[in-house]
Amino acid sequence: MNSVYQLKPRFQAALRPIAARLAHAGVSADAITTTAAAASIALGVSVAASQWRWLLLLYPVFLLVRMALNAIDGMVAREFSGPTPRGALLNELGDMASDAALYLPLALILPAQPWLVVAVVTVSLIGEAAGIAAQTIGATRRYDGPLGKSDRAVLFSLLAVLAALDVPAFGGWLPYVLGIALALAVWTVVNRVRTGLVEAAR
Repeated sequence: MNSVYQLKPRFQAALRPIAARLAHAGVSADAITTTAAAASIALGVSVAASQWRWLLLLYPVFLLVRMALNAIDGMVAREFSGPTPRGALLNELGDMASDAALYLPLALILPAQPWLVVAVVTVSLIGEAAGIAAQTIGATRRYDGPLGKSDRAVLFSLLAVLAALDVPAFGGWLPYVLGIALALAVWTVVNRVRTGLVEAAR
């Protein structure tokens, strides 16, 4: 299933010079990971606490920067400092915490039933857990779509901007969009479990 994640190699190639400069400056992969997670949590808490719609306009740029930092920390770890168990755990937990912090507050603002937003985020996090769990049975970390981390970033960025601009009729069709997103999130869990089992059986 096609996913925005498939663009990652080209995205990484564009960011590799930045990763090299940061590594040579002594910036660790863990510091980059922690910075991305802390900034995500700060924005999510601000949205939840204030419910200021103008903050939603920050989502597209912020999520693009967050994806860049996530790519850079991986390159710094793999290509310069060397990966570590602590870094791997920090990366996975930081990503999941960031997703929860950024997307759950939208349940308070988007013009749809809050449970729909919560359900999409919850099932998406289960999908990430399924991708990680594949490693416990001898498979690789699974990133199968159709609603991976990058796809969710695109989806929620678009929804955040539309909500901030109060686009007419947005609330009318938003529940259907979230329903489709929930189905895609479930499909993602199934895909990751299935492909993990197939890979482990080889």
